[in-house]
Amino acid sequence: MTPELAGTLKRIALISAGSFVFAFSLVPLYNVACEKVFGIKLERGAAGQEQLADVKIDANRTVRVQFDGTVNSKLPWAFRPQLSSMDVHPGQQYEAFYVARNESAENLVGNAAPSIAPVQASSFFNKTECFCFTQQTLKAGEERLMPVRFIVNPSLPGDVSTITLSYTFYLNDTATAQLNAPAAPVAAVRTAP
Repeated sequence: MTPELAGTLKRIALISAGSFVFAFSLVPLYNVACEKVFGIKLERGAAGQEQLADVKIDANRTVRVQFDGTVNSKLPWAFRPQLSSMDVHPGQQYEAFYVARNESAENLVGNAAPSIAPVQASSFFNKTECFCFTQQTLKAGEERLMPVRFIVNPSLPGDVSTITLSYTFYLNDTATAQLNAPAAPVAAVRTAP
């Protein structure tokens, strides 16, 4: 191997390793940028009990929570909140429901993506249970109530008096294909006479 070829191979290896490290770090960097720079909370899990243990109910303050629901055009579901809004006291847990109905003739799997507005309120809106934490399967024609339990943190800035919780449901193509795939035929077993 010539020194020139060895140098080229070394550069290619370094560029490949650098590209891998850069690609691997994109998700954590994106999460940090969204949360710290833009104030968008991305984690998709229930607020932990230790996170909410010290939260005190502020009975002197009322915040209006508005609910909104939409469906991506690829998913033939009807999806709406049961209530358009509710007034809540920060620190107290509440439960709201969304209604989803599969309007197609096949079983479908969907995922809900939450959004909270205004953006500065997203860090203070804690979901303790939500249908958005897992994929949802609805049989053809099935209708289901989907709960979301939440607490508005009393540390919510005083100038925020209304929060909008919005969900958009998307078709999960892969899970739907697996759900509707025909079962593999069972091989016939020949027995001796």
